[in-house]
Amino acid sequence: MRDVLEDLVGWWQAGETVGMGTVVATWRSAPRPAGASMLVGPDGTAVGSVSGGCVEGAVYEEAKDVVASGSPTLERYGVSDDDAFAVGLTCGGILDVYVESISRESFPELGEVAESVGRHEPVAVVTVVKGADDRLGHRLVVWNDRTSGTLGSQRLDDAVAADTRGMLAAGRTATLGFGHDGERRGDDLTLFVSSFAPPARMVVFGAIDFAAAVARVGAFLGYRVTVCDARPVFATARRFPDAHEVVVEWPHSYLQTEVDAGRIDERTVLCVLTHDPKFDVPLLEVALDLDVAYVGAMGSRRTHDERLERLREAGLTDAQLAKLSSPIGLDLGARTPEETAISIAAEIIAGRWGGSGERLTGAAGPIHATADR
Repeated sequence: MRDVLEDLVGWWQAGETVGMGTVVATWRSAPRPAGASMLVGPDGTAVGSVSGGCVEGAVYEEAKDVVASGSPTLERYGVSDDDAFAVGLTCGGILDVYVESISRESFPELGEVAESVGRHEPVAVVTVVKGADDRLGHRLVVWNDRTSGTLGSQRLDDAVAADTRGMLAAGRTATLGFGHDGERRGDDLTLFVSSFAPPARMVVFGAIDFAAAVARVGAFLGYRVTVCDARPVFATARRFPDAHEVVVEWPHSYLQTEVDAGRIDERTVLCVLTHDPKFDVPLLEVALDLDVAYVGAMGSRRTHDERLERLREAGLTDAQLAKLSSPIGLDLGARTPEETAISIAAEIIAGRWGGSGERLTGAAGPIHATADR
């Protein structure tokens, strides 16, 4: 919906009703990803695309019918290889498109959603796209600190809000299955979660074998991963195939450049794996002065103590040093790069959600601290 939001809000503010088709699930090489939307305006104008041209005609007619009837529908379209090739794709696929009518009455929170998107404030829109008639089309808008609307019951709203915040933190858009009253293993309801947040960044400093494993697990968790090292012979895309980008630059200079450009925020994770004073001390001088989610540095306890001494000599305060997770990771007994990467990921996740890092066996209380069980 992000690509068509300006047009949608314009019609919404004018009190018009708009038909909207949104891709909620795809299989094979479907032309557009989940979240892609197409509008049919009150004057018949089509805005946006759900398939790059393969099924737009069918969605256009369906959107007009939904506006007339007021009843949303979930349609499955198969894109043939021939049709896909005609619009520049190598092969076809299958996509589910949820078609609904949008108006001030059906989506009163749209204005607030648009304002959040404009402020780069993370927000997710959760819609029941499949289920009983008394739930179909119900909507819950989820921010990090509040919700608006309802999916039909408080227990369902609470459970969905908790899971949605996890998706929002990773910038993920996808469907979820829930029971009628919030059961996570249920399949009574199919919910589409449209997340309006860029993926959080993970910046891995130090082009070593451990960095390759950390980049892999970071990408798996939904981060946009950058690997940075000043040594061009080691910092190559071939050595880090799971990273979204590999940068050859002095770490502290690169981080400061990203900060100045506004590309580092409170969700950013910084993993310092260099354990070389000439790299990590100037880098940590920059990193520990930032409002980010996590700063971890690799090294032995001796390396850690020496690093702290150098950082204090550089003028960092105890409050700044308290932000540093070093030695990096949780105590899992990790040995290999892959095991170490899991240890680091576990510490990041625990920090994000306030987890203790202890075994759940023997613990009491809810497993998910944000869920009302």
